[in-house]
Amino acid sequence: MIALDGVCFSYDGAPALENATCRIAAGESVALMGPNGCGKSTFLRVVNGLAHPSRGVYRFDGAEITKKSLADRAFAKAFHQKIGFVFQNPDAQLFCSSVENEIAFAPRQMGLPETEIARRVADCMALMQLEALAARPPYALSGGEKRRVGIACVLSQNPAVLALDEPFNGLDEETAALLGAVLRQLHGAGKTILLATHDRQAAAQLCRRAIRFGADHTLREESL
Repeated sequence: MIALDGVCFSYDGAPALENATCRIAAGESVALMGPNGCGKSTFLRVVNGLAHPSRGVYRFDGAEITKKSLADRAFAKAFHQKIGFVFQNPDAQLFCSSVENEIAFAPRQMGLPETEIARRVADCMALMQLEALAARPPYALSGGEKRRVGIACVLSQNPAVLALDEPFNGLDEETAALLGAVLRQLHGAGKTILLATHDRQAAAQLCRRAIRFGADHTLREESL
């Protein structure tokens, strides 16, 4: 499903990915591990079409993902409906007036009927235990609550791939346990999971293998 071949990316000349080559099959759950600044977040941005390689090729379901291909609105819409990105900082993706409207935003952009939108919102709020927060503005929530809302927003799109950037960072024990249970449930339902994390225990519980990012911004695979 996801194929990178010799992908390089840099920020103002500073390398973030060097000759990144990997394959991730549909239905896999893969941990992305390594020190801060080694390229995990950049890798997820490339996979989500938010950054484009300076060299190398990225393909999703056999189609090359480039600035040019994503300039086609129909292609871009279909691609972004298949892959959901949970940002490390939930404030980067929350902007609506209430939790309920936040979760409904993506399905509305997809043009779904209101009955289907209401069903998805209810299902995602129940899954992430957000019913009591439905009318609250996201900016007024705690960090863990915002993280749960951000994940619910992505799930409302029903993507085939869920890419999460440090989702356990700063969570209390109860919220981390909820998130782990939800990710196991989603993987069991056939979703592909990409999990950038420093938490090796969580990675081992959720994933069978890891892609290890080195300080030199190269990749290698390892078992968990």
